[in-house]
Amino acid sequence: MEQMVPPPESGGAAGASGLSPATLSWWAGRGVRAQRSLALCLRVGVFAVVAVSVLGAQGVIPRDRAWETAALSVAALTIVLWTASDWWTAARAKLWPVLPWFAGAMALLCGLASLASTGGPLSLLSSIAMSWLGVALSLAVAGTIAAAGAVAIATVGLVYGVGTWGVLGYPLILLVALAFGRLLRGYRAHAEQSAALLASAEELREEHTRAAALEERNRIAREIHDVLAHSLGALSVQIQVARAVLTDRGDVERAVELLNQAQRMATDGLTETRRALRALHSDTPPLAEGLAELGAAHQQRHRASVSFAVSGTPRPLSPDAGLALTRTAQEALVNTAKHAPKQPVEMRLEFTDHRTALTVANRLPGPEPPAPGPAGEGILQTANGGYGLGGMRERLRLIEGTLEAGPEKGRWVVSAEVPQ
Repeated sequence: MEQMVPPPESGGAAGASGLSPATLSWWAGRGVRAQRSLALCLRVGVFAVVAVSVLGAQGVIPRDRAWETAALSVAALTIVLWTASDWWTAARAKLWPVLPWFAGAMALLCGLASLASTGGPLSLLSSIAMSWLGVALSLAVAGTIAAAGAVAIATVGLVYGVGTWGVLGYPLILLVALAFGRLLRGYRAHAEQSAALLASAEELREEHTRAAALEERNRIAREIHDVLAHSLGALSVQIQVARAVLTDRGDVERAVELLNQAQRMATDGLTETRRALRALHSDTPPLAEGLAELGAAHQQRHRASVSFAVSGTPRPLSPDAGLALTRTAQEALVNTAKHAPKQPVEMRLEFTDHRTALTVANRLPGPEPPAPGPAGEGILQTANGGYGLGGMRERLRLIEGTLEAGPEKGRWVVSAEVPQ
């Protein structure tokens, strides 16, 4: 006989409530115990009422009393086994395969005994057993048992001359109990599916939270790296210029001015780092405005002319895209100050229908460097150890952007593009 897999010890999807796993386990255990206690009270209560009603009747013929006693005995044994399988895990594996057989015997004997003159209440125990079979077994097996029981009860009723209610009513009770059991099985299956879906949704939410946290940590790391690389690179250039002024010209006044600028740059870099930590989620300023400020600051610090032009119709960009272009401009200006000091710089921001492009170009102070190799090595060499523009390229790649850098007609050109 086919049997249903034993129910789990506790429910599965309470994690969506936000409680700790230990608390959820405790409450789940209490809920299961409460359900088992209620079921036990109902079984024992119904059995006691039926037993008192049947056995307390007077003037019952011995044959009917024998049927009633046998039915009550099987029902009592079935309820004991049923309760043991609910409350003791060790006994469940052993009892579950045989429990449907006892429940089937209980449904059949109580149904037959209900045909006795005082056995009518036993139909209640028969319907309880049949309902359980409807939940525990497949429809084919449970339906076969119900049909066989209904035929047996009707046949015995006809043989012993039971009235119409006994011949038709008690078999109908079995079929109705089976239908109720199937409905209960469907409800439980739906509840289990909902619990599984809820558990899956909770796991997906936790995975999404972990992924978002990791992405945010990576974003913070990139942002701090870019800010510090720009600030420290520019500061290194400024200190080198101050040292050259002191050693080559002996111009103390100019060196002090350069050192004061370096101090301001260090302060600005620290402020920008703190701002990046505080405002990573906030909206970035308008891109054109930010690039214009970068150009003006470079011109003031390094005494190099910077021209900035905007073409197309400006439009808001996503924070990641705007920040990537801003950091690219910062890195390009640091490299310009390092490798082509005091050379004019041209910055151009172009808005088109499908992309936004930034170009930063400066004149090369010496002969044009050789073209890069096939793999592009040498294009992205920078002031901070060769990783600045490479990092910018990775940042742009994350938002489906591109970055190119290299010599072009006596100029060093850095071009970055992001999709609309």
